Amino acid sequence: MNDTPEPNSAPRVGVGLLILHPPDQVLLTLRKRAPEAGRWSIVGGKVDFLETLDQCAIREAREEAGVEVEILRILCVTEHVLPGEGQHWVAPAYLGRIVKGEVRNCEPDKTQELKWFALTGVPPNLTMTARNAIAAYLASEARGFGSGI
Repeated sequence: MNDTPEPNSAPRVGVGLLILHPPDQVLLTLRKRAPEAGRWSIVGGKVDFLETLDQCAIREAREEAGVEVEILRILCVTEHVLPGEGQHWVAPAYLGRIVKGEVRNCEPDKTQELKWFALTGVPPNLTMTARNAIAAYLASEARGFGSGI
C-alpha cells in the first residue's frame, strides 16, 4: 500500500485572514485536517465557485470563528505546495478586524482550538500561510503602513 497521498489534478485557491485584536494579539486556529494538520493557522478556507476572495474571507471568519469581519488589505500570497500531503494551494492572505461577535470554535470537526496569541509569542508550529501572513504584517508595520485596527 502506498502511503503517499494522491495529488490533486490542479492547484486550488484558499483565502486566509489574519485577524488582529489591538494592540498585539492574533487569532490562530489549531488544524485537525490537511493541509498541515496539527499546526496553528489563520482563519481561512477554500474559495467556492463564483465567490470572490473577499467574500470567502468574510464567510470563513463567520463559519470558523462566529464573527463578522472587515477586510482591511491584502498582506501576501502564499504558494502553498506540499507534495508529501498531495496539496497545492494558492493562498492570498488578508488583514482583517472583527466588527461584530465573539470568537468561538464553530467547526470543532475541523478545528481543535481557536486562541489569541501575542504577535511576539506565536507557537513555532505555524502553517506556511500563517507564518507568511504574520511576517508580511510585521514587515508592513516596520515600514510604517499601519494596520488600521
